[in-house]
Amino acid sequence: MLKWAWLSIDRPEHAFEESARFWTTVTGSTLSARRGERGEFATLLPAGGGDASLKLQGVLSGNGAHIDLEFDDFERALARAVDLGGTVVERDGEWAYVTSPTGYGLCVTAWHGAWRAAGPFAAADGRRSRLDQVCIDIAPSAHDAEVAFWGGLTGLHVVPSSRWEEFSWLERPAGFPVEVLFQRLGEERATSAHLDVSSSDADAERAWHESLGAEFVHEGGNWLVMRDPGGGTYCLIRREPEA
Repeated sequence: MLKWAWLSIDRPEHAFEESARFWTTVTGSTLSARRGERGEFATLLPAGGGDASLKLQGVLSGNGAHIDLEFDDFERALARAVDLGGTVVERDGEWAYVTSPTGYGLCVTAWHGAWRAAGPFAAADGRRSRLDQVCIDIAPSAHDAEVAFWGGLTGLHVVPSSRWEEFSWLERPAGFPVEVLFQRLGEERATSAHLDVSSSDADAERAWHESLGAEFVHEGGNWLVMRDPGGGTYCLIRREPEA
């Protein structure tokens, strides 16, 4: 059974420090000690109550996001990932790096006891926000296989959007820290992912993020596309973070 999930902000190693400053500020968190052979990993520790669900990883190539899924039965979950078309690239006793049927990377791990999601970040002006969603961007030819993999692995229902036909998402359990959104692209390219920040006032959120070094890219249907100081694209969603 799926018990917990982490969002990993993947940014180039040379941009680790500026990425850490930006994302700890906009999430109201503090950075843990760095770990890994190159000091490439750190956790964003929530300031208030709740368990951590955000990480920062310095990567040697690429610029995006991935998900760590924690299960109460690691071996069973890993076997299920393989049965659904995933490939185990690397593993140890309680962790595995897996690629989905279309080549998107994720981590399958044993559950480490987290159960309570942290609350949203509350700004001085009353605005509330939360980095709580990863959007997996999928080519048309790969879409159905990718979505079926995630639904089968997590055991969560896939819910189509009633507003935009290109979107669907995994039904998020109550109190779960992460939502997984799927976007069917209009072009053929490799599967990738970006982060989404829910905000009660996305326009004020945009101005604040720009003051911290982010750049506005363009506006979508219900979202603002941004670029953070580490060069990664993300979206500000016009959505109450408690929803």
